[in-house]
Amino acid sequence: MPLRLSFVLISLLLLVTPLHAQKKKTAQMQPLSGLYITVDAGLLIPSDKQANFYNGDNHSPNNLMRVLKSEMYGTQIWNDLVNRQLISPSAIHDYGEFQVAEYADMYYRLTFQLGVGFRYVYNNGWGWLARFDFSEMTAAGQFLLSSNNGTGILGHNNYVVCGIYGRERRVLIDLGIAKRIPLTQSVDLEIDLGFDLNNTKVSKNEIRVPDNKGRTYNILDIWGGQTPYTGIGTYEYINQGAIGIGGFGTVALSYRVPMGAIDFGYTYYYMQTKFRNYNEDDCYAPQHLIFLRFNLNNFSFLGK
Repeated sequence: MPLRLSFVLISLLLLVTPLHAQKKKTAQMQPLSGLYITVDAGLLIPSDKQANFYNGDNHSPNNLMRVLKSEMYGTQIWNDLVNRQLISPSAIHDYGEFQVAEYADMYYRLTFQLGVGFRYVYNNGWGWLARFDFSEMTAAGQFLLSSNNGTGILGHNNYVVCGIYGRERRVLIDLGIAKRIPLTQSVDLEIDLGFDLNNTKVSKNEIRVPDNKGRTYNILDIWGGQTPYTGIGTYEYINQGAIGIGGFGTVALSYRVPMGAIDFGYTYYYMQTKFRNYNEDDCYAPQHLIFLRFNLNNFSFLGK
């Protein structure tokens, strides 16, 4: 009898031990839960589709020809180009003969996006998030300046290469749901989906004549649509950006640390970026973000 009892006890022990180990492993594999404060920094790769808002063509509120052919700036630009021997006064008699041979094909430079937010993760790995991000983006390009008759200095090109730039600030509000899936005891896979609300503020649009070595001139419309002249007053600048909407999806690997988790991931935005008098068909475009995010849910450092 004692032998049989010992056999039963040993059998039960052998059965319970792996079950206990599996239960312990499962507990360790559960995604981190609770409330998190998040801080993220990423490399933003914007679409160039909206950048042409800053190219200064006749459809733009910041029309560069209005500045080139103005009394206020045109004479100064003309004199400077003549002194640099980039144009001939016999071919271009004055600033009134300036013509743009080709408008710029603008592009956005790579930029950083910074943000803070909150997220709450439930025991089953599902959660919600709210995030606030900021970026300052610069658009750049080159336009070609020529004369009415297309002639220049002998041995030179018939145009002058000029730079044109724009700058904007974007604030993004992301609201979404999240799912964390444990991969190992220290690494989770996270998938986010959500809604984006963004606000764009145009802060600068300027030209440099000629490019790289020339003076910079503001073409942002602060004259109420008028051609600037000496003594003209300026108007209060009205933001040329607007509020847009969109959506996003995120895939990230999350590494658990004592204070919370560190995520490395990618976010795809398909969002509307709105500008005044800009083609609505060009407002929607993809944006790409590669980011590093810190998730803090252990606040013991604040003290009891």
